[in-house]
Amino acid sequence: MEICVIGAGYVGLTTAAVLADLGHTICCVDTNSEKIKQLKRGEVPIYEPGLSELISKNKDRLTFSSKVVENIQKTAVIFIAVGTPSLADGRTDLTYIQSVVDEIAEGIKSYKTIITKSTVPPGTNENIYKMLKETGVDPKLFNVVSNPEFLREGSAISDMIKPDKIVVGKQQEDQKSLSVVKNIYKNINAPFIITSLNGAEMIKYTSNAFLATKISFINEIAKICDKYNVNIEDVSKGIGTDPRISPHFLSSGIGYGGSCFPKDVRSLEHSALDKNVTPQLLQAVQAVNHSQVNLYIDKLSAFIDDFSEKTIAVLGVAFKPNTDDTRYSPAVSLIEKLSSLGSIVQTYDPKALLPLAMMEMVSQHIKLEQAIMNADCVVIATDWDEFKQLNWLKVKELMKGKYILDARNCIEPQVVRGAGLTYIGVARP
Repeated sequence: MEICVIGAGYVGLTTAAVLADLGHTICCVDTNSEKIKQLKRGEVPIYEPGLSELISKNKDRLTFSSKVVENIQKTAVIFIAVGTPSLADGRTDLTYIQSVVDEIAEGIKSYKTIITKSTVPPGTNENIYKMLKETGVDPKLFNVVSNPEFLREGSAISDMIKPDKIVVGKQQEDQKSLSVVKNIYKNINAPFIITSLNGAEMIKYTSNAFLATKISFINEIAKICDKYNVNIEDVSKGIGTDPRISPHFLSSGIGYGGSCFPKDVRSLEHSALDKNVTPQLLQAVQAVNHSQVNLYIDKLSAFIDDFSEKTIAVLGVAFKPNTDDTRYSPAVSLIEKLSSLGSIVQTYDPKALLPLAMMEMVSQHIKLEQAIMNADCVVIATDWDEFKQLNWLKVKELMKGKYILDARNCIEPQVVRGAGLTYIGVARP
């Protein structure tokens, strides 16, 4: 099939690369002409394991263009994969969606199946349909489908090729789109969940909200365990063996971040409030998450009474390993907090860079050893494998102090202590 993917961001590039690998002819379009030039040169602007190789492998079937309307006219299937960032109040900014709708309205000359991959609040796809009709587009020339993505940064390609489900939301009277979507994914073995447009949007939001809830739940339990001298790892393992709970997302630490969980939970909260429903659990999930950085600062305060002029090495900037994404990263929040307390912060991350606004007050090093050099304390803020496998005897030689704050519960306390260092964690006695 010939498909146009609108948006060359994280979701758009992954979608385009995988669909091309499935045998379709894809044109990925974006209004950012510099990004398109970069992609045409074979340079991928984001880090995702295997993505650059997959794009290169399928270069005969995958092209890039900044001519959005022209490519909309050429193809019968259009994927919307533009960003839906948060507004200042936490609601979802649908500006890019609106722009795409305007471009689609301008480009429709023949029948189109319009498939929304972007994460959007309930009711958005119904509004896309209404907006196209209101611009004068004949309803016989298009159908709108909600097909949300469930990609994890760091394993996005595998998640799309081997998904646990494919969610398809469509209008009840739409008799065409399901067969189109099934043809697109015919080489992928996964169950189809067929629902309404609003239903597909809610499945996406509910999935992310539930996973965020598990993270905040185990972090809340860790606070209690810490007071009773109980190892949170034992508790996570104990409850994780229950198939009704599962062991996933039961690792305590400085909280969730990234481009999805923070904004999606806030957006779902607003969707509920708009209908006069007070989402008390969602609000509590966010409150717990926002408290995590301060929890670890307080824990460290028991060992360092004055952070002023102390040199602290923070290992990790990305919100999770195997990505360069720093959006809503708790590691970045931790760095900001330490810097505001007067600490001299030195950072290192294998892939991610600090936001430009922080570069003046924090030094980011290209080598791990440089970040650790003469540090009074080392903080593990992102659980990269590189940090889990550190030689702690060598770390001790490089450091000035002896404190190791494990904000991800990812290193062995006994190994750290065996090197003559002081291990600091939450609920890991």
